[in-house]
Amino acid sequence: MASNLARVPGPRRCFLAARSTRTQESAVRLDYRNARGHDDRAMEQKPREKLEQFMLSVVDDKRDRSLDYSQGVRVLRGGLRQLSRIYKALLQLRLFLYEKGIMRMQTLGCQVISVGNLTVGGTGKTPVVEAFARELSREGRRVAILSRGYKKWEPPFPQRLLNRVTFREKRMPPRVVSDGNELLLNSKMSGDEPYMLASNLPDVVVLVDKDRVKSGRYAINKLDCDTLILDDGFQYLRLGHRLEIALVDRTNPFANDEILPRGLLREPAKNIRRADFIFITKSNGIGSEELRARLRKLNPDAEIVECKHEVRHLTNVYTREQEELSYLKGRKVAVVSGIAEPRGFESEVRKAGAEPVRIWRFADHHRFGQQEIIDIINAAKELGAEAIITTEKDAVRFPRIERIDVPVFFMRVDIAIVSGADDFKACIARICFR
Repeated sequence: MASNLARVPGPRRCFLAARSTRTQESAVRLDYRNARGHDDRAMEQKPREKLEQFMLSVVDDKRDRSLDYSQGVRVLRGGLRQLSRIYKALLQLRLFLYEKGIMRMQTLGCQVISVGNLTVGGTGKTPVVEAFARELSREGRRVAILSRGYKKWEPPFPQRLLNRVTFREKRMPPRVVSDGNELLLNSKMSGDEPYMLASNLPDVVVLVDKDRVKSGRYAINKLDCDTLILDDGFQYLRLGHRLEIALVDRTNPFANDEILPRGLLREPAKNIRRADFIFITKSNGIGSEELRARLRKLNPDAEIVECKHEVRHLTNVYTREQEELSYLKGRKVAVVSGIAEPRGFESEVRKAGAEPVRIWRFADHHRFGQQEIIDIINAAKELGAEAIITTEKDAVRFPRIERIDVPVFFMRVDIAIVSGADDFKACIARICFR
């Protein structure tokens, strides 16, 4: 397979990636059903997705205000708050044990940079990881991104249990999404974010395994990497980090300041003191003074950088053709997303001058079925939509279909530094020993 697979057109590239997947995991094969059929697995997941959406509305007070008047929800939130107190105590105990050296961090003898956040989902982490990997690669570093691969395909539970009790899990190598030359797995096997990163960074190694120490060793010993980026690594204390980068969403910095499972915080806000650099994401450079003051109080030493997510262009999901963002101005569109926080994406569509005639919101990481996409296209066509707009993260989960009556585009997003550009350059220089 050619090393420049990333430049192969979409459908052909999908086929090549699927073929390479079978070389790594022969037990799995992609089954694109007949266009008149449906994806049973996706249909079976819908009740679970509904439960997930409901629980998100329970823990995130801003998501659905109507739940505030439900006595049952108030009781449920009270119970979750008690569980949060227990969870918080366990989190702080774990952190204390690592800080005191009672639980030992592993070191791998190379640069390890963690990019993560304090809240669950929606901070815009993937574009920041991509920006760091791209800059470090330009500076001559051999970079590997280590990801857990959230919602990647997993073997059935009995097989996973057998692998664990027989220690086969520890001996199995990580999944290689990209070896820095070829794209080797599809989004089903790797997870959405790792696949997206591997597609956009052809010279960067991307590995998936929940054991990031094992992935790191593999990257160093087998793929000659000298710089490791932990995707979503702020809570991964088992592997020592040389640089800790924490992201904070300006539009919803610490949610309701409650810890899981009552709120969206993975750990108390005060723990941001561990960060060396703090990136305020989704910023426009205005109105961040209060947030910056709070962050400075929590962490007096960290450098603070503000960035925004900037839409560069539109890319056709199936043909890979690009259109300028101005293409949307005055057009009727349908909007489809399955991400943690869709409101920011939908706002960008409107800001570009498009008129949404229908908005579909699915659960985060929703695996789209073939019939589902056909139904969306047909509904969009009936409503007079001239295009269907989705996110890049969702686009990697769109199945192949034979007939497309309405063009489907994703928004290609990069980060742009709003303030603290010198600090960002200093961060890269620090990693590269300049």
